[in-house]
Amino acid sequence: MATTSRGRNQDRARVAAGQDHEVAYEAKKQGVSKAKVKDAVKTVGNSRSKVEGKLEK
Repeated sequence: MATTSRGRNQDRARVAAGQDHEVAYEAKKQGVSKAKVKDAVKTVGNSRSKVEGKLEK
């Protein structure tokens, strides 16, 4: 598992809605706005698979 510059393990299974670069990445990947990604995280939680499922609907 990769580590961050602070020595913490990265968790690629989650979307950190407070991190603009993660929201922007997911928005670009799904072809939606950053606001829709943040709304999906609020609705279904920060699980990447659940967020992607919500955005595909």
